[in-house]
Amino acid sequence: MIEFFIDGIPIQAQKGQTVMQAAVASGVDIPFFCWHPHLSVPGNCRICMVEVEAEGGAWFDISCNMPVTAGMRVLTDSDKVKELRKDTMQLITLNHPVDCGICNKSGECMLQDHHFAYNGMPSLSRDPKTHATKFHNLSGRIMLDNERCIMCSRCVRFTDEVSKSHALGVQHRGDHSLIRCAADVNFDDDPYSDNVIDICPVGALLSRDLLDHARVWYLKATPSVCPGCERGCSINIWHRKPEWKLNSLDARLNTRIDRVTPLENADVNGPWICNKARDLATFFERDRVQQSMVRGAVVTSDKAVTTAAEIIAAAKRPVALVSNWGSNEELAAFHATLAPSFTSYVKTDCLPLPGERLEDDVLIKADKNPNTFGARALYPALPADVSQALPADTDVVLVWGEGAPWAQIPASATVILLTSYEHPDNARANVLIPISIQTERDGHYTNFNGTVTSFQRCFAKAPTVADAQFLFEAVFAAAAPLAGVR
Repeated sequence: MIEFFIDGIPIQAQKGQTVMQAAVASGVDIPFFCWHPHLSVPGNCRICMVEVEAEGGAWFDISCNMPVTAGMRVLTDSDKVKELRKDTMQLITLNHPVDCGICNKSGECMLQDHHFAYNGMPSLSRDPKTHATKFHNLSGRIMLDNERCIMCSRCVRFTDEVSKSHALGVQHRGDHSLIRCAADVNFDDDPYSDNVIDICPVGALLSRDLLDHARVWYLKATPSVCPGCERGCSINIWHRKPEWKLNSLDARLNTRIDRVTPLENADVNGPWICNKARDLATFFERDRVQQSMVRGAVVTSDKAVTTAAEIIAAAKRPVALVSNWGSNEELAAFHATLAPSFTSYVKTDCLPLPGERLEDDVLIKADKNPNTFGARALYPALPADVSQALPADTDVVLVWGEGAPWAQIPASATVILLTSYEHPDNARANVLIPISIQTERDGHYTNFNGTVTSFQRCFAKAPTVADAQFLFEAVFAAAAPLAGVR
């Protein structure tokens, strides 16, 4: 370790660290725009300038590219540093449109924050602002407002260094510079493209789908896990705060997912997620099953539980098809209650979508289910030859979740279906009980390498919908007196 000083306070730094890295690790605030802890250092913005005290006289340099040396004495808030930062902010905002009132980044914009902290003055220039391209489509997902762009180059470096699509570059020079797509690359083909929206320090890069949905101060972020593949990336699901509930508009706006962003997790996904995670609203907000049914007729939840218990108690050769979207808590509840009554197999709930990237060396994994590892720690996978698991004399099949091989379930078998979403195959069920989805409960998934990550409830479930964890316990309690549960 190397000891140096920031504003007179001794700081411990690792060999090879820059002043910026050591400051961030020690909780010292130095402003930045272009620097990002997971990208290379371009030294574009100059806002992180600091003063270094030395015998021959003080000198100034950008902290993001300044190696720490033993005994170095750095000043981050001297009068000269304040003056330099104020001048830098005047330059950066020289041609910025200052349209904060209509900008989606308002409320979490680094330019707003740093202007307030280090400048706070109207522009000194009286010349007309230089105008640039507005509402330029970088892709079908992302729109660029060049007038807001401060040329930090974070987006370019991301596509070069992380996603490696090399989709973005800088066109022209000086105050004519523009971010543009490479001529031979389609940015729509980059499955990580939306990360550039997160890392843009201003409102230059905008999600076309989420444009003008809601201000950030109306929303709250709930920690969760992306179920889109077995990586299990940590995410934040953003939704409306209860105190900002909408009363006059569509009530569904209060319980929708407004956006999904990464939740940094060094053990799983770092600070990135793929675009599939961004689109979770389209998956979670499909048409839901809301009512329990027995032989096609709507019944109460209690009646459905009792009927399911009677069927299980009387079964001679029951088979359970276990969901690999079930949480660890749900799997444990099933294992402790109903599993001894069944021969159980883990099915694949979700297969890759047409055109979806199967796997890469960044984040995406081929298995498009979040808890295969946890489920298969308890039960074997459903064999490719399904008839081995579901022979003709199978009399009861418990289907938990989606993706069941309906065509291969014996026609004579009684089917108990626990599902969340409407589907034509649901009509095959003799007993259907609606269950909650991930955003309606707390739980944990275990990803492909055994890392356990938690998710939290965002929304309340409907009164007629059951949590699978407690449903298993209820069915077991109802079946036990019938003495058929082994």
